[in-house]
Amino acid sequence: MSHTFDEISQQLRRRHRKSARLKWISMGSLGLAGLFLILFFADMLSKGLPAFQQAYIQTEISYTEEAQNDGRQAFDQELLPLISRTVVRVIPMELRNNPEMIGTSEAQWVLANSEVDQYLKGHRHRLSEEEQAALDERVEAGQVDLRFNSTFFGSGDSKIAESAGILSAVVGTVMTMIVTLLISFPIGVMTAVYLEEFAPDNRFTQAIEININNLAAIPSILFGLLGLAIFINFFGVPRSSPLAGGMTLALMTLPVIIISTRTALRSVPDSIRHAAFGVGCSRWQVVRDHVLPLAMPGIMTGSIIGLAQAMGETAPLIIVGMVAFIPDVGASFTNAATVMPAQIFTWSGEPEQAFVEKTAGGILVLLTILISLNAFAVVLRKKFERRW
Repeated sequence: MSHTFDEISQQLRRRHRKSARLKWISMGSLGLAGLFLILFFADMLSKGLPAFQQAYIQTEISYTEEAQNDGRQAFDQELLPLISRTVVRVIPMELRNNPEMIGTSEAQWVLANSEVDQYLKGHRHRLSEEEQAALDERVEAGQVDLRFNSTFFGSGDSKIAESAGILSAVVGTVMTMIVTLLISFPIGVMTAVYLEEFAPDNRFTQAIEININNLAAIPSILFGLLGLAIFINFFGVPRSSPLAGGMTLALMTLPVIIISTRTALRSVPDSIRHAAFGVGCSRWQVVRDHVLPLAMPGIMTGSIIGLAQAMGETAPLIIVGMVAFIPDVGASFTNAATVMPAQIFTWSGEPEQAFVEKTAGGILVLLTILISLNAFAVVLRKKFERRW
């Protein structure tokens, strides 16, 4: 009897050791994942936060007759290599629109070029020693400063690094998401309601359910190819437009909304349906007045998460051409536009050092939006969910 007890004890010890090893492996995996996440955010913050500051130089601008044709004549020639080309280019236009300014001068803080900006931030730059010495003198005199980069948030894309901004991409993203929401949400919810509440359980509906689950797992680039073939080549939707991008992302978001809506509908107890039938409600009245209102928090949560996932997609939008160079903010669903992930992808391929922090800054903005949407979905679910 004692021998049997020893065997059992050994088996229990082996099981406990295996359980302990599994516990430590699981904790180690979680710790490693958390470490990578911390390193990722630390890298993005160290590279992206400098993008929210931009160098400015105080200088005297002389509005002369020569400056009407050549904006460079309005600035001190020694300081000219340190000033952004964007500032120089607008001088002739200002004088043509305001001829009374000719013959006057004023001191202004103007945008410095990207090399000055990188030098002040301690990054790699291409300034000569003479330019560095001149810049150091102006820094000591208080004529050079790093300020909040309103250009990054208030302007569109530009090939001049210090003038490049994310506004046109943000507007394009919003317009694309509006199209995605207007198409995917009603179709997805109505499809889920039909499959869950009205459709008979036969081979046809089972095949539809299998295909919906498969669509939720296929690579997103295939939806881009589908959008290119159907919406652009067949129906003639304008390429690179928020309409084409939104319709393509709607195809990708539909399975997510359908699956989450069906899950939310299943969470409503059958006793609610039976009670409604008991007082004489039709099936449609049961769904409309009782089931849908109770399932709406789960439906909204799944839809928000689906839209957040679509907002971060790049591959399908590249296929439909939403990587266009958009310097101005568009105001039409059929005009060419770009979105934030595509804008970040474009910046990542630029050779200038200043675009590295622009890329990281854009990633921080996009991450902030996506985390906010997911947090809002979680709060919405916690606030309105009901436990039965």
